[in-house]
Amino acid sequence: VQLQASGGGLVQAGGSLSLSCAASGFYLDYYAIGWFRQAPGKEREGVSCISSSGGSTYYADSVKGRFTVSRDNAKNTVYLQMNSLKPEDTAVYYCAARTMTARYGSDWLGAHGYNYWGQGTLVTVSS
Repeated sequence: VQLQASGGGLVQAGGSLSLSCAASGFYLDYYAIGWFRQAPGKEREGVSCISSSGGSTYYADSVKGRFTVSRDNAKNTVYLQMNSLKPEDTAVYYCAARTMTARYGSDWLGAHGYNYWGQGTLVTVSS
């Protein structure tokens, strides 16, 4: 069972990156996916989450309107499109899977309850 986040890199402020989170060993169809990030010296924060069907998404205020989460269950992959990047978006980005339940909601932007975590991909935004 593994989650693999990829797509990070170095980009100038105002640029875009697309992150992917691919699962192996299990099917993402039954899981909500969260994207989290941790900048040096800061606590991990929730960025976005998406329900198992993709029909419901939530975003942190800091990324709302700039980031878009989506998923393709046929490819067992979740995506995070990041536009209008800012230097403060610099962080290691992680994806995580949490078993989908009727309690899915905005509080799933918190890290509690996630069953599986990817290894993280570094996003660096230069000014």
